[in-house]
Amino acid sequence: MKLNWLYIAWRNLASKPLSTALSIALLAFGVGMVSLMMLAEHQLRDAFDRNIKDIDMVLGAKGSPLQLILANVYHVDAPTGNIKLSDARKVMRHPYVAEAIPLAYGDNFQRYRIVGTEPAYLDHYGAALTEGRLWAEPFEVVVGARVAREAGLNVGDTFYSAHGLVDETDVHTDKTFTVVGVLGESRSVLDQLLLCNVETVWGVHEHAGEPVDEAEREVTAVLLKKRNPLAVLTLPNLIADTNMQIALPAIEVNRLTQNFGLGLGTLRTIALLIMALSFASIFISVYDSLLARRYELALMRTMGSTARGLYGSLLLEGGLLSLAGVLLGAVVSRVGIALLATLVEDKFRYDLSALAVLPSEWLLGGAALGVGLLAAAIPGIRALRLDISRTLSDA
Repeated sequence: MKLNWLYIAWRNLASKPLSTALSIALLAFGVGMVSLMMLAEHQLRDAFDRNIKDIDMVLGAKGSPLQLILANVYHVDAPTGNIKLSDARKVMRHPYVAEAIPLAYGDNFQRYRIVGTEPAYLDHYGAALTEGRLWAEPFEVVVGARVAREAGLNVGDTFYSAHGLVDETDVHTDKTFTVVGVLGESRSVLDQLLLCNVETVWGVHEHAGEPVDEAEREVTAVLLKKRNPLAVLTLPNLIADTNMQIALPAIEVNRLTQNFGLGLGTLRTIALLIMALSFASIFISVYDSLLARRYELALMRTMGSTARGLYGSLLLEGGLLSLAGVLLGAVVSRVGIALLATLVEDKFRYDLSALAVLPSEWLLGGAALGVGLLAAAIPGIRALRLDISRTLSDA
């Protein structure tokens, strides 16, 4: 008998395709939007948290603190400028600093940044070589997994760098880089970088082969890990009269995600309104079905069907509509995240293509099913109160 009720519910939905399609589309769009925002927010936060790991402060040139973080932690923005290495060392050697990793850059290869640093940068993210070795001499580079894959670089290959972070026209053909190592996938910013020693970056920009004077040597930023909490208060005072600043990644990223969250909140509200419309659509669909089939339902009662059976049939209609909307919504969100991943990957080189179902999505799907069942349950109460004799006499 249960199978019969399911078949009847399915046939009733199939008999009014436009109304059924509208209800499913509204619910799918609402569920899809909320699910898409959940996926995007989760993956962005995961990328932010993974790359900010154990970086308490960033030392760099004065300017926007957020730009300093985006440029030197996430490598998705232009740096605020360079700072003198001699000035930076005063901070790097401070007793309140546990670890200091210098970064120097200004060139690219196929729009992937070439960053001068120290082996501690690789250790910080737990990156390991899959081929070759670390750099030992100037112009030896270790490439990230993504760079090696997309640029086709292998150990022993050589290339020229281009000046700037995105421009590929001003190529330094007098300086040849050699790949000596390839990193394994670390799911961090290292995947999208070419790493070498800081001397390499200085060497690229030497004029007429003249080495850069010691006093004029510069770095772009220094990633700092504090040994003492007082470092956050002490170090900014130490550099007050210089062109340097210290930015706190945790604060700047929270500010960024809060601003990002405002936009997501607005979209989420719109999606919930659409889900409310889908509630109304399912309610109307089931109610119209009840009115149109009241004589049929009365006949079914006279033939032995129970009021609860009829009520269950209407609930099945709402449940089937909701289930179809949830499944279609999941497809919509996956298509959306794939498109978003393509855009983000092309511009920022970050991978947001993970399609695993989040725990919050299961809750969303359950809530959407509940919405459909509730929308069907309200008009379905009339099936329990159906006056058989009056309904048949009105026929």
